[in-house]
Amino acid sequence: MKLPIFIADAFTARAFRGNPAAVCLLENELEEDMHQKIAREMNLSETAFIRKLHPTDNFAQSSCFGLRWFTPASEVPLCGHATLASAAVLFYKIKNVNSTLTFVTLSGELRARQAEDGIVLDLPLYPVYPQDFHEVEDLIKKLLLRLSDTYNRSFLENLKVNTENLLQVENTGKVKGLILTLKGEPGGQSRSFDFYSRYFAPWVGVAEDPVTGSAHAVLSSYWSQQLGKKEMHAFQCSQRGGELGISLRPDGRVDIRGGAAVVLEGTLTA
Repeated sequence: MKLPIFIADAFTARAFRGNPAAVCLLENELEEDMHQKIAREMNLSETAFIRKLHPTDNFAQSSCFGLRWFTPASEVPLCGHATLASAAVLFYKIKNVNSTLTFVTLSGELRARQAEDGIVLDLPLYPVYPQDFHEVEDLIKKLLLRLSDTYNRSFLENLKVNTENLLQVENTGKVKGLILTLKGEPGGQSRSFDFYSRYFAPWVGVAEDPVTGSAHAVLSSYWSQQLGKKEMHAFQCSQRGGELGISLRPDGRVDIRGGAAVVLEGTLTA
């Protein structure tokens, strides 16, 4: 078996920043367990598998494809950065002729379109709502979501999080990821951001995700309510770092915009 495979850094215009994802192009369906084996071999936070929906489809001409995402540990229902990476491979390397691509996924149809400043993802917007205190009181003593506005970006960037402890604290299977977020500092550093974040998902095999599109489908809803904004600019404060442009739409979805750099292409042989 030989498969075309790529690595693309998402939510960045430069190599070695943003969030890397592996992208496999599938002419035919794989045996089910092979997806997970390849994801473990790539050992990135996500490996994406783009498949043709019909035998006559063409990666350079067709506009609709199947898409699945796997961490080294499991399949996940949604991954923003690996969707951006998949679109980047089709647009930039395969030279797909369409301006908009549709991906059929476990989270429904997702669209990616080319823009002057990168690629725009059309993702579902996840509303935020308070949990009943008694349901989470044992967790909120240990898991912090929003940091006080008295903290700054430097504090969030340098915060040490023991993900092994997170696994011990939360073992019910309900929590799949932890978002730490902080209000932005207008005019701070080189440019202004509306909010900052970091994302941890040891429950699905990812200690810290460098830049997380799906988490921003949640953060967009939260910070839009807090700031009274529909257009926002965000920065994820991992070691690699990444920038995201955000536009909330009236149809209950969110456009998340970012750059991508394809840094590796080759053939997977098994």
